[in-house]
Amino acid sequence: MDVVCLDLEGVLVPEIWIAFAERTGIDALKATTRDVPDYDELMSGRLRHLAHHDLKLEDIQAVIAELSPLPGAKAFLDGLRADYQVIILSDTFYEFSRPLMQKLGWPTLFCHRLVIDQEGRVTDYRLRQPDPKRKSVQALKQLNYRVLAAGDSYNDTAMLEEAHFGFLFRAPDNVVEEFPQYPATDDYVELRRLIDEASRSAAGE
Repeated sequence: MDVVCLDLEGVLVPEIWIAFAERTGIDALKATTRDVPDYDELMSGRLRHLAHHDLKLEDIQAVIAELSPLPGAKAFLDGLRADYQVIILSDTFYEFSRPLMQKLGWPTLFCHRLVIDQEGRVTDYRLRQPDPKRKSVQALKQLNYRVLAAGDSYNDTAMLEEAHFGFLFRAPDNVVEEFPQYPATDDYVELRRLIDEASRSAAGE
């Protein structure tokens, strides 16, 4: 049995923090895991900027509610789920994800939690576990699943490395150049073809 693991932001939906940065005019919040490999460094900076500008969870959620999946993402995901088990492995947060998951048809999502104070300020975050994407793939392999994975950022490369087959999707040039071992595409049709071919080859078809 094959399981396809997908990143969320940049692969199926827009980058939440970039959208929020554009709404607030805070350019420093445009940094994502495409730019900063160290996730703790990235999130610590985001929390500082939120605190400095007195921005709360509801401010971020208001922007997220207006976002839609990337063009073609819902059809791609629906088609994929008809033929494979699909799990979204994301470094987003459950407090962010609900509107987008609804628009995607409620796929399975593994992500993290935010720490919110009584005034609604985001004070910290809690990872589901260390190195969560790699550990998720490892667990699926221990259950005798064959894992195919696709992502776009530095934080996805551990998942791609651990999977039986890994692909880069809509990754920036710096990530593509640094990880040439993974086939790269910007097109959902081509990504589906890569997934199907890898699955068939592994099955000996």
